[in-house]
Amino acid sequence: MSTPAHDPLADPHPDSLSDPLSRERSHLAESRSALRAMREDVESLDISNVTANWVNAEVLARQIDERIKALADLSDTPLFFGRLDYLHAPGADQAEGADGERFYIGRRHVHDHDGDPMVIDWRAPVSQPFYRASKKDPMDIALRRRFGYTRGDITAYEDEHLSDPAEAARTSKLLQQEIERPRVGPMRDIVATIQPEQDEIVRSGLGGTVCVQGGPGTGKTAVGLHRVAYLLYAHRERLARTGTLVIGPNRSFLHYIEQVLPALGELTVQQATVDDLVAKDVEVRGTDDAPAAIIKGDARMAEVLRRAVQAHVTLPTEPVVVVRGSRRWRVPAYELEDIVRELLDRGIRYGAAREALPQRIAHAVLVQMERSGEAPDDRVQDSVARNAAVKAAVKQLWPPVDPAKLVLRLLTDADFLAEHAAGILDEDEQKTIVWAKPVRSVKSARWSAADAVLIDEATDLVQRTHSLGHVVLDEAQDLSPMQYRAVGRRCTTGSATVLGDLAQGTTPWATRSWAEALAHLGKSDGVIEELTAGFRVPTDVITYASRLLPHIAPGLAPVASVRENPGFFALRAIADTTEVVAACEELLRNEGSTGLIAADARVPALAEALTVAGIGYLAPGEETTAETRLTLVPASLAKGLEYDYVVLDEPGAVVDGEPDERTGLRRLYVALTRAVSGLIVTHAAPLPPQLT
Repeated sequence: MSTPAHDPLADPHPDSLSDPLSRERSHLAESRSALRAMREDVESLDISNVTANWVNAEVLARQIDERIKALADLSDTPLFFGRLDYLHAPGADQAEGADGERFYIGRRHVHDHDGDPMVIDWRAPVSQPFYRASKKDPMDIALRRRFGYTRGDITAYEDEHLSDPAEAARTSKLLQQEIERPRVGPMRDIVATIQPEQDEIVRSGLGGTVCVQGGPGTGKTAVGLHRVAYLLYAHRERLARTGTLVIGPNRSFLHYIEQVLPALGELTVQQATVDDLVAKDVEVRGTDDAPAAIIKGDARMAEVLRRAVQAHVTLPTEPVVVVRGSRRWRVPAYELEDIVRELLDRGIRYGAAREALPQRIAHAVLVQMERSGEAPDDRVQDSVARNAAVKAAVKQLWPPVDPAKLVLRLLTDADFLAEHAAGILDEDEQKTIVWAKPVRSVKSARWSAADAVLIDEATDLVQRTHSLGHVVLDEAQDLSPMQYRAVGRRCTTGSATVLGDLAQGTTPWATRSWAEALAHLGKSDGVIEELTAGFRVPTDVITYASRLLPHIAPGLAPVASVRENPGFFALRAIADTTEVVAACEELLRNEGSTGLIAADARVPALAEALTVAGIGYLAPGEETTAETRLTLVPASLAKGLEYDYVVLDEPGAVVDGEPDERTGLRRLYVALTRAVSGLIVTHAAPLPPQLT
């Protein structure tokens, strides 16, 4: 604990609490009591006679239930982590002698029974100096105080007198300790440690899309999640209507991050993978080899699909004759052709145009009726649109399209594919994606993940995909252009936060540039930000891993670790798996979590060795406990995860497990950068030359 400093403002607590730490503990206790009272007030609400019907009652009851959950007091999560003493009241005239104000900064707002704030939400404008104020720009802050906690209780504090020229700037010890605190369980929020460059991204507006390039340990995932929390605070009503979504690379990753937003009181954000979004109409049971997956994921496939959908439209050769009573109304073929061509030229979705066509034909009939002296109204037009002759014409000219059946035909009928891919895909590319064996139906097909994306694209050509208000896309560097388009459809009228690291792209179609990715997403005007300060990976570890950067991402700036603790790093030549197990046992003597990362093919042998040694282990995404703190991680699932200590088994096998060397080296870069405090690399085979 740092030496208690003199408070520049009058202390509101009783004189009997002369010790600053005691006063702060007292404020914490009072704040917890106030939060409990806020929760009890909501729980006691009687809504039995305030709603007009049962539907409104259900909606209101759900909102109240969510509010109660958001007001939960988590015993191991501090209500506040900092304090700001302003020289002057925010927004007031900063004349000499003007009274300042004190604010406690926390994860959510807490007020007393009079409505006066006891804790200010970290997202409020008045909280911003906690993250951005400095000796160079104190932002009218006299004192910034950080608190240290042990199991939810205040045990230390640290002061910075930002407006005192006699006090030199220094690195916060408590901030370093919080950054380096052992990781046990799922990912936690970083609300107490957000840095100025991170805060700028977090507080960027809802209207713009932001793309964050960040190397290992720069906090890009946390920044993205905290940006969602900030946007929900600043634009809650709008986002409550339009919705928010976090997209991650796999279920293990989503499970790892799923508690961050609830800890900040945000319970309405949905989470999904890209596969979850697109595989709603078909079951994904098959896989593609890399060449086929690359072509199916190519943005050119969007034009192939557009052509195939539009090819269902047929220009008329016969008139439409509508019989009403004793009258016959004839719409000639040339007029029908004008209607069809006009709908095609408008570029609206196939299904919307198909719905509009009978009304257009009916309108042409009504024009004739009016010319003959009749006065038809909208009911007559609707009746004509439902006429059997009109319905028959629409079925012939603009037949319905089933997206899955369309994609199935493209992948099984070489002639049909050739017709619509002409000038887009060459013959070899077409042969690569056509299935070798015939398929009887959509249900019996062994669809791949890339096929599901094609079906999603075709579905959107027929009917518009619902757009959300904001989408966070994490580990974006691994997406194909067609997958970017699938995500972009979910935020056409909203904005996005794109998170990734070009050096960690481990798919054959990995992103080459963020400008290209934003274009596929439909957000070419997005702003690209780069985070280069590493808060998670120790200096010695990131320095070693960065040897791979010239081979996997030339020109990309290496991460510079800002941690004072260099961490633990060791290279060990071994004879067999028993020495890998011994390395795990060594690291498990430390506090926190340990990950054993290995090439996917070596996981079964390591699992057996751990079992023989009597060491329990978890699968990726499973929550660590005091009894089981070791996770056995296939290299293919390591991305986005982090552990206090890591044993990396056989780097050469990690590289060899991928289809090409560059992808293998990128996979190795990911595996090398999962450690927060220490890394042991074990190898019986020679190390990849790029590391030596």
